[in-house]
Amino acid sequence: MEINNLSVETDFSVEFYDVDSMQIVWHGNYIKYFEVGRCALLDIVNFGYTEMADSGYGWPVVDVRVKYIKPLIFRQKATIQAELIEYENRLRIRYKIFDKETRELLTKGESIQMAVEVATMTSCFVSPACLTERVEEALEQLQLRV
Repeated sequence: MEINNLSVETDFSVEFYDVDSMQIVWHGNYIKYFEVGRCALLDIVNFGYTEMADSGYGWPVVDVRVKYIKPLIFRQKATIQAELIEYENRLRIRYKIFDKETRELLTKGESIQMAVEVATMTSCFVSPACLTERVEEALEQLQLRV
């Protein structure tokens, strides 16, 4: 299924605690920025972590990839874009980090999460309705605005 641009952008600033001695963001902190984008995206489909926990399913990250293009530096203002790419069998999200002022692409990546039924700790190879119904509702709302 093709998803029609279910995405969100969130601004952030590079803080001192995220950088190394050269004032460049430590590579592992990019995953934290992805999480900021993922949370914003899940909120627009009304399936944030509170709703996930209430659903009886966990959604562990099973794969994450990062392509570092140009480093983020201390006090830089940036924007993270999170876009839903797949949801029917797994939750796949694409990320892009831009400089807030110039919109220069600095980093891109992707994460994959898989549903796990918490009561049995069983992996689900099809996303449960608690996610798919909310995504489809958000997609319908997006179509209505166009």
